[in-house]
Amino acid sequence: MSDLSLERLVNATLLVPFPGAAAPRWVLEGLERGVSGVTLFAINGNVPGAGELAALTARMRQVADPLVTIDEEGGDVTRLAHETGSPYPGSAALGALDDPAVTRRVHRSLGAELRGAGVNFDFAPSADVNTSDDNPVIGTRAFGSDPELVARHITAAVSGLQEAGIAACAKHFPGHGATSQDSHLEIPTVDADLPLLERREMVPFRAAIEAGVQSVMTAHIRVPALTGAAPATFSSAAIDGLLRGTLGYQGVVVTDALDMRAASGAMGIPEAAVRAIEAGADLLCLGSKEFEDSVQAIRERIMEAVREGRLSGERLERSAERVAALRAWLAVPRTAEVDRSVGLEAARRAVRVTGSPSVSASPLVLELQAPSNIAVGPVPWGFSPWVPDTVPVDAESADPGELLARATGRPLVIVVRDAHRYAGHRTLVSALTAARADAVVVEMGLPVWRPESSAYVATYGATRANARAAAEVIGLVGEETEAGGPITSSEAG
Repeated sequence: MSDLSLERLVNATLLVPFPGAAAPRWVLEGLERGVSGVTLFAINGNVPGAGELAALTARMRQVADPLVTIDEEGGDVTRLAHETGSPYPGSAALGALDDPAVTRRVHRSLGAELRGAGVNFDFAPSADVNTSDDNPVIGTRAFGSDPELVARHITAAVSGLQEAGIAACAKHFPGHGATSQDSHLEIPTVDADLPLLERREMVPFRAAIEAGVQSVMTAHIRVPALTGAAPATFSSAAIDGLLRGTLGYQGVVVTDALDMRAASGAMGIPEAAVRAIEAGADLLCLGSKEFEDSVQAIRERIMEAVREGRLSGERLERSAERVAALRAWLAVPRTAEVDRSVGLEAARRAVRVTGSPSVSASPLVLELQAPSNIAVGPVPWGFSPWVPDTVPVDAESADPGELLARATGRPLVIVVRDAHRYAGHRTLVSALTAARADAVVVEMGLPVWRPESSAYVATYGATRANARAAAEVIGLVGEETEAGGPITSSEAG
């Protein structure tokens, strides 16, 4: 095999990132030499607005036909709406609603928005069964904790995205929902035997495969009964054995980002790339900051592994064939319309209310600040688009007496996000509601914990649509509809 042929085979495994709103020359040249595609990141400035994104993708298509991938789950994990919050509720809200037809409509509209911006491959939906309340990275990204419910909505989400011409990606195989660690930071362990994996984690992945999902993403998690000491991304037992063998999946396997510590922290990204291909991965999501020099180092390390006999050319050829089949699927014309009204409709129907949460004019809205995990990123959330004088509160340093004094003579609304994960938040909320039995508590994460309060609103997500729906329930705003059309960075307030 010539070096040029080998380089093209290696390039076919790569999904590269880049900085800015225009593809650099090294990216365009790489696409001409067979690089499979790119991964877009809001934190890299790749998504300043829908118009700019469409121009960016159109420019790349002048030199090649790339896979243009993005991590757009709708819900709390959004790249298209990273400046405003998503107009679509996320998986937890859709699971709480449990209307698969609505889930399908939401994802078809989301897919239409992606297609309109030139994206053709979405790293969504999450097929994880979120059985750990303390899960720091999945949470509202999962449809729920019941495998059959998750399977129903995975089928609907995959169908909706792919009806819009977007290749869906079921993640994070073999299931990130039973973890209490974040794989961005460390290697989580799922202590489950194979029968438990089969009746819990595998149920949604089987559903995704039956729905014709075009790709599956591996997780950087350790399942000792399946993967031994290695993360699933580096486990042939997980990929070639369980996924391709037992489950019969024959499509594209893509890694989660290889810059995550659970993948490359101990060995570096070039070596992680080789190990992932050895295990059966077809496409490598490199991460957000692996630019020209890093991509070249990864390319050279994979080529070296082939020359050493560690990887075979046939192994790379099989991956190239799977990627080519994905491209052929994408080439079939499919159309769908943007329908943002379904997002607000679903968010409204997902809200769960206890007591009488309606408040009169001029409430004091306190928003307890919760850190976003790395997957979510710095996306705005909460009531400030409708209540501009919303007060951000650091629960660890706040004085309950001072906050209560500010609320004298005014209705009190306390907004939290995953309060069950933060002892300081629970302590502060309990103190406030003990003094103000009329206070309204709004939970914009998972409603695992609630105070002894007479009025409680659960949204199952912190998107713009979730916040709007909650604001309507409380009486902060009247009902309105969300217009269609692509998201732009100016759509705030």
